[in-house]
Amino acid sequence: MYELNAEESAIVSVVRDWVDRQVKPVVRDLEHANTYPGTLIEQMKSMGIYGLAIPEPWNSAGVSTPCYAAVTEELARGWMSLAGAMGGHSVVAKLLVNFGTQEQQDHYLPRMTTGEIRATMALTEPGGGSDLQAMRTVARRDGDDYVINGSKTWITNARRSQLIALLCLTDPDARPTHSGISILLVEKGPGFSVSRDLPKLGYKGVESCELAFDDFRVPATSLLGTEEGRGFGQMMRGLEIGRIQVASRALGVGRAALEDALKYSQERESFGQPIWKHQSVGNYLADMVTQLTAARQLVQYAARRYDDGGRADMEAGMAKLFASETAMKIALDAVRIHGGYGYSTEFDVERYFRDAPLMIVGEGTNEILKNVIVRQLVARNRVTR
Repeated sequence: MYELNAEESAIVSVVRDWVDRQVKPVVRDLEHANTYPGTLIEQMKSMGIYGLAIPEPWNSAGVSTPCYAAVTEELARGWMSLAGAMGGHSVVAKLLVNFGTQEQQDHYLPRMTTGEIRATMALTEPGGGSDLQAMRTVARRDGDDYVINGSKTWITNARRSQLIALLCLTDPDARPTHSGISILLVEKGPGFSVSRDLPKLGYKGVESCELAFDDFRVPATSLLGTEEGRGFGQMMRGLEIGRIQVASRALGVGRAALEDALKYSQERESFGQPIWKHQSVGNYLADMVTQLTAARQLVQYAARRYDDGGRADMEAGMAKLFASETAMKIALDAVRIHGGYGYSTEFDVERYFRDAPLMIVGEGTNEILKNVIVRQLVARNRVTR
């Protein structure tokens, strides 16, 4: 599976056992009731899961990105929403590690390690979607403060996060537009409202919200780093770990669907034999395990590339693109294998089928990611004339 040392393999094993003992027995009821998994989140904090992406000196138990991906896969195998509950948090942690001032790092990272502070990122706007340069949220300098006006949407964990990495325009007149984009580290206060939780097909239990900023004032020290206009590049690096995380969520959903389908195909009989022996079902299973294994290898490749410190947007994009499309296909094939029971809410495969599309459209739609991939492909293979 993953190429991990003994210590990291033990961490993944602990999370796997926890998922089997604590998550799987309760997930169906929590998900169908759209109930926030408070008890499970607290257990994740105590296990150190919220600090996995944070290295020393702020956390002595940080792990490699391949290990982080493996833990994410295990969480999503139990319930994709649990992996989502720590995804944006990890992106913000990496933003602080890579670009924050010493004061910002020391202020936030120790408490983010324990989960005392939970963080999320606010990128998407109602009219912009994956086009981050089309944003209209503006932060204007006013003395020692920024005054923020605008709105964001589809912000996961927004109600329960204490820290938001807000992507906004600090220079609306800058050309090109991205040179006027910055990240502000904001906490809730007057002028910042979470207007509503968005209803969703899947991804239940954790909230995805609309945010509104109306003359919301934050100190100038909220700027990530020391220079305005760096936010777009900073967030693109942050989205590399974000896309590896989403790809790992897809692996977890695909693996859960495969495991359920494999079990059911051995228990269910038709025409006097287990259904896996029927060629049509057996072919589904063969394709599912092959595609899932290939997707995991691509995620590992992206994770290793990220840890090497070089640019990994192409690798992370390929991993997220392939893993998410694979998870969607596996989830559908698991429904096919279950037959009519696959359409029943008494079986988990219907949940996998509802959760899988989130990874296709989240953290940059797959259509956008193909643009990212091909731009990097050409940039790395320029034809000289």
